Amino acid sequence: MRIPVEYRNKILDIDFRCDFYIERCLVIELKAVQEMSNVFEAQLLTYMKLLKAPKGILMNFNCSNIFNEGQKTFVNEYFSALPEF
Repeated sequence: MRIPVEYRNKILDIDFRCDFYIERCLVIELKAVQEMSNVFEAQLLTYMKLLKAPKGILMNFNCSNIFNEGQKTFVNEYFSALPEF
């Protein structure tokens, strides 16, 4: 996915490997692993920071119940700037 990223006032020409980037506010990272690692969380938080996305969801499909144990939601400093509905 080609997304322009600004870092230190420069536009970087990079190809992101995030799974989904929705409406400029949500990053979804999909996994199918036996055990979740802190590296996956750091990867998602980095994508969120670079894309200025306020919310991210890390989903693991290798579990018995995806709603209880297969997902983790993250928010960052951009979340407080979202409009209330």
